[in-house]
Formats: sequence, C-alpha cells, structure tokens
Amino acid sequence: MIQLFLRQHMLWISFFMGMLFIWNVICMLDIGFASISVSYLNSIAILVLIIFLTARYYWERPSLKQLLHQNLLQNVEGARWDFYTRQVIELYEEQKQRQVQLVQKIKFDKEEEQDELLAWVHEIKAPLTAMKLMIEQLEDYKARNRLEQEWLRLHLLVDQQLHQTRLQTLAEDNRLEQVQLRSIVFKEIREFQTWCMEKGIGFQIDELEEVVLTDAKWLGFILRQILSNAIKYSPHHSEIVVSVAYDAQGHALLKIKDVGQGIRAEDLPRIFKKSYTGTIGRETNVATGMGLYLAKRAATALGIQLYVDSIYGKGTTVVLQFPIENEYVQTFGM
Repeated sequence: MIQLFLRQHMLWISFFMGMLFIWNVICMLDIGFASISVSYLNSIAILVLIIFLTARYYWERPSLKQLLHQNLLQNVEGARWDFYTRQVIELYEEQKQRQVQLVQKIKFDKEEEQDELLAWVHEIKAPLTAMKLMIEQLEDYKARNRLEQEWLRLHLLVDQQLHQTRLQTLAEDNRLEQVQLRSIVFKEIREFQTWCMEKGIGFQIDELEEVVLTDAKWLGFILRQILSNAIKYSPHHSEIVVSVAYDAQGHALLKIKDVGQGIRAEDLPRIFKKSYTGTIGRETNVATGMGLYLAKRAATALGIQLYVDSIYGKGTTVVLQFPIENEYVQTFGM
C-alpha cells in the first residue's frame, strides 16, 4: 500500500527534490547565504515533506484499501480522493455500467434467438416425421430409397442445428451414467441402414461389451457425426470396422475405421475447425464443415479426447478416448 501511495505522489516528490536541488545550488553560488547552514535548511525541508506525506498517506489510506481490494467504485463520494481522481473514477463507473448493460442486452438477444431457433427445430420435426411415414409407404423401391436418403440428409442437418444450439448449455444438459458402447453404436448404425444398403457398406463390429461413464445422448450425437462421414466418404461395397481397445493408462478407446478417400496431410490439423471442409469437401461440394467441429466440442465438454488418423487414399480412423473414473471426478466433481 505504501508503494502504491508513493507511486501516486511520485510527481510531487520529484518536484520537491528538484526544488531542493535548485535551492542548494543557489545557496552555494550566492555569497549572501554563506553564513547559513545548508544541511540545516535541507533537514527542515525534508522533515516538512515527511510530515506532509505521512499526513496525506493516512488521509488516503481508506481509499487505497478500496483500490487494492478492487472496490474502487464502492462509496466513491465518501472516498478520500482528490477532485480529478474522483472524476476519473466516476467516468470509469459510467462506462462500465454502459458496457454491462450492452453485454446483458446482447446476451438477452442471443438467448431469444436460440429459443426461436429451438422452437423452429422442434416445429420442423413434425413434418419430417410425417414425411418419413409417407416414404415408408411407397411401393416403388428405388424411389423410396432415394427419398429416404434425402430425408436422412435433411434429418442430419436439423439434428446438427439442434445440438449446435444446445452446445451452449451442455454443462447443464448432460447426465453422466454407465453406458454400454454396444447399444449406442448399434442404435446409431440403424439410423444409417438405408444409406448403407444403397452403397453396399457393411460393418465389422467387435463385441463392444465395454461400459463407459458418459452422457448417452451426446455420445450418440458424436457417433452420428463420425459415422455419417465414414459412410459418406467410403466407396461402394466396402466395410467399416468398429472396435474397442485400451491404452497403457487404461483409457477405453472406441475406434471407427473406414477405407475411404482419407484426409490429406495438410488438412488434418484443421479438420476440427468450424466450417472447414478440406480439399475433398471443396472438390465434392457435399461437406458442411460442421460435423467434426460439433463432435469435437461435445466430446471436449464430456472429457472425451477425439483423435483422427488418416492416410490419403487408404482410409481414416477416428478414435474416441474415454476418461477413466478418477478423471471424471476431477472434471465434473462427482
């Protein structure tokens, strides 16, 4: 506190020392002061300065305490600041209040926008469900398969938008529980059944009896993004391998491997960036650049590490590394 006080009054102290220096020079050069003890005058002047600074310090001490405890704006009128300092503080308080109000308005507008978007997503689910029922009643097999694929694309886009909006509140919208990987993986694969049949894509799946502690709904969303990419970029009549392994630290690793086009080496560091479609996405014009971005964000929020290993022209392997129990305790305070 004393250091802060001295820094605040450094200009006055420097001014006094400068005046004292000039005084000493004059006393040495002017013979009229020859009989006067310069050290005596200096001692009196310094004593007066010390008395002044001490009195000023105890006067400003309550205000300095407020400043050090970040309560600068509390009881400004009663604080012992000079006029100029008080004006600066009041101007700062006024600007701060304006910024707080602006942030609150932006936050309120954002929440309204999200609520409207969620309402729209929920409204569009009704016609999507009706379309699905109508498509299933078609007798023309080729037309039904084609329409089901287009319906699936629309469904996935709506699903992405819904979860993108909910990502903002994922900390409140999750329920950690013991989840068997087999049930989640099979459920998501069934969603892509028509698409896989049309491309002749099969799955080689391990037993997947492992149980992990996670949120089933969000894990399903992450797997949807990964599986949709694997199916989209896999060649016809190929196979996707889903397996589980453990690393040296005991983490469960869920691996999804395809033999598709793969990802170029220059694209790998940026595949989790928002709206980044990569070379293949620009060439085929079928990618939105949102799937892996959203999957990465959701996985990070759940403590899941997401890795991608790919060789261009030979395929891609996506790995989900689940945290062990004590890491969940550290992350979520369970």
